[in-house]
Amino acid sequence: MNNPPEVWVKVCRELEKVISPDALHRWFSSIIPLSYDSGRLVLGVENAIYQYWIEENYLNQLRECATLAVGREVKISFDVVGSKDRPAPTAEDHLLQAEGKEKSKPLSSELVSRYTFESFVAGVNSQFAHAAATAVADAPARTYNPLFIHGSVGLGKTHLLHAIGHRIVQKKKGAKIVYVTSEQFTNEFISAIQHGELVKFRRRFRQADCLLIDDVQFFAGKDRSQEEFFHTFNALFDGNRQIVLSSDSPPGDVANLQKRLVSRFEWGLSAELQSPDIETRMAILRKKTATMQIRLGESVLHFIAERVKTNVRRLEGALNRVAAWAALHDRHITPAQVEELLKDFIQQETKPIVTIELIQRRVAEGYDLRVADMTSKRRPAHIALPRMVAMYLSRKMTGKSLQEIGESFGGRDHGTVLHACKTITSKMQSDDRLQQMVGLLTHKLEEPADR
Repeated sequence: MNNPPEVWVKVCRELEKVISPDALHRWFSSIIPLSYDSGRLVLGVENAIYQYWIEENYLNQLRECATLAVGREVKISFDVVGSKDRPAPTAEDHLLQAEGKEKSKPLSSELVSRYTFESFVAGVNSQFAHAAATAVADAPARTYNPLFIHGSVGLGKTHLLHAIGHRIVQKKKGAKIVYVTSEQFTNEFISAIQHGELVKFRRRFRQADCLLIDDVQFFAGKDRSQEEFFHTFNALFDGNRQIVLSSDSPPGDVANLQKRLVSRFEWGLSAELQSPDIETRMAILRKKTATMQIRLGESVLHFIAERVKTNVRRLEGALNRVAAWAALHDRHITPAQVEELLKDFIQQETKPIVTIELIQRRVAEGYDLRVADMTSKRRPAHIALPRMVAMYLSRKMTGKSLQEIGESFGGRDHGTVLHACKTITSKMQSDDRLQQMVGLLTHKLEEPADR
């Protein structure tokens, strides 16, 4: 199933079961399904406030409904497409299209339109990476090949990858740009093997003018995917095609990667993205408010920039929340109101980073088990329940995909993780002791490290 309107209709049918009719009409009726490919559903929304509100209040339900609708894990992303002169298509409109009563060609671009060099705010933290990305986009395969961009979550790696793709297409009409995460590459590779379509798979990746691979750390431990990507890399490099990679750490620090891949990743240029300083954060906020066409006082912007420091994604999330409040209440907002609105953002700034490994340790301690029991194949009840609790907390607190979580629990599949999450959610409704234990573990995981 790769027809975006048809996928969206199925998702809406699942949403109807868990979201009130009023909320469904208010926030979802104007959504336009832009593309669906390899487990990634791109939805068009009218403005950034719609995007913020859905991400803040309904994203988990949306992901789960999409997963149920298509029978596999689905990643959701949004693209601001603006309001139209005509009424936005509803889910019923898309159903008519899916049934063949109304034909339309879905957008198939893998690049997000808002991620361009023009919308990227370069500061001291990102100047080098931005310059390297620009150089690669202006002269593909002639400057730095591959370009390896690394940095923590939410600092702009994905933005720069998409910006490179957009610039190359602007300069060379018809250029074939392929953007995927390493997880998508792996999933497509597995699907190609299962359906006997390896030739088609290799043609897609090895004939690209520019290949953009996000989050290459996901290749860790996946030997067959690494083998395939090694040959894909060689074919592109030998064919003088540009390769751009991103990761949360430098090439040599990515765990469980084959040495020959690490060596190739280091052939070109490695550029780091760091957390933005106060001046860059202010510049990002000013540019974002101008793009969103909203007016917020300098004191409000300065308050946000001073309190939210970790990464650009969180900074923009904080701004979207303030902008949504101001728009819905139709009045100016004061710094005091901003502080109240962003209370959880500010608290998050001091929280420790929660990893799957940390969750496994805390759950093992809480249930008086060995950490090894979290990843073992043993299934007695006194181990199975804590293991499901750890999977549930990993899903809730780390932002990792079901597949990544499963890999960290002894190579289990995403269906096992999804089942564990549903089981714990259901049991907590009637089991007070379990609810208390999950609450206690959550509290311990969120405590500052020095407490």
